[in-house]
Amino acid sequence: MIAALAGVVAEKNLTDAIIDVHGVGYRVNLSLLSMAQLAEPGANASLRIRTVVREDAFDLYGFLTRAEEELFLLLTSVSHVGPKLAMSILSGLDADALVQVIGKGDVARLTKIHGVGKKTAERVVLELKDKVKTLSVEGAAPGKRPKGLAPAPSTTGDLVSALVNLGYREPQADLAARNATERLGEDAAFELLFREALKGLRSG
Repeated sequence: MIAALAGVVAEKNLTDAIIDVHGVGYRVNLSLLSMAQLAEPGANASLRIRTVVREDAFDLYGFLTRAEEELFLLLTSVSHVGPKLAMSILSGLDADALVQVIGKGDVARLTKIHGVGKKTAERVVLELKDKVKTLSVEGAAPGKRPKGLAPAPSTTGDLVSALVNLGYREPQADLAARNATERLGEDAAFELLFREALKGLRSG
């Protein structure tokens, strides 16, 4: 199985990217947050990879950090949570925030993520609340983050970056990101903010 890829970013799309490794292009699914932080096309990138093989599919899921990969594995261990839903959850909250939300049993916060219903959120909390403690304990000291987790992103900055990656001009992206944040609030899931910003751009 493919465990890691190091190559050149050939293409970036909404939820996946193509990584060129010595002339072979690998299509890799990423969370929206990781996509916003992935290097621009033409630049080098390294990704941790999880391969999911099914009868009708051979999918690669990529992660910029070990923490995000570990959370992906934990999420997909929950009943009725497949790889796509796990990536949706990772698109709605960065690794640090997700660890805290699950640890606190914050079902309401999880249900704000697109595709996550109350029952699914309750299962995630029930099955992972104790397991995520090993990820959050390392960052228990005040002012410190769990080891291996990326710093909390600037929501507006990441929104702008993600929109620019799709081809929108920065002034347009910045305005759309700020409008989306004002409408939904800064605590809204990144995925919801991203969709709202896109809707604003497409409506003119």
